[in-house]
Amino acid sequence: MTDPTFQVVHNAAARRFEATVEGQLARADYQLDDGVLRMVHTGVPRALEGRGIAGALVQAALDHARAQDLRVEPVCPYIAGYMKRHPETLDLLAPGLVLR
Repeated sequence: MTDPTFQVVHNAAARRFEATVEGQLARADYQLDDGVLRMVHTGVPRALEGRGIAGALVQAALDHARAQDLRVEPVCPYIAGYMKRHPETLDLLAPGLVLR
């Protein structure tokens, strides 16, 4: 179930996509290196879990990668799992990467 009461923003200075929900920060952190968006961590406070926040963060990051013609390396297991569940995102994988 998704929660329409939050907005995901790209905080480029902090290298993350984030949403503040009920005063708590949820985030998807990345590193950018040579055209590859290396997605390293997704974190949602326990009290906010199950509301679609992590998925919204990841989708925003993947949409950004697509718009900027970047490739994605999903280091974070959640992001790798998200991409497996959404095969329409697999074309964003960095060259040579295969999700198992």
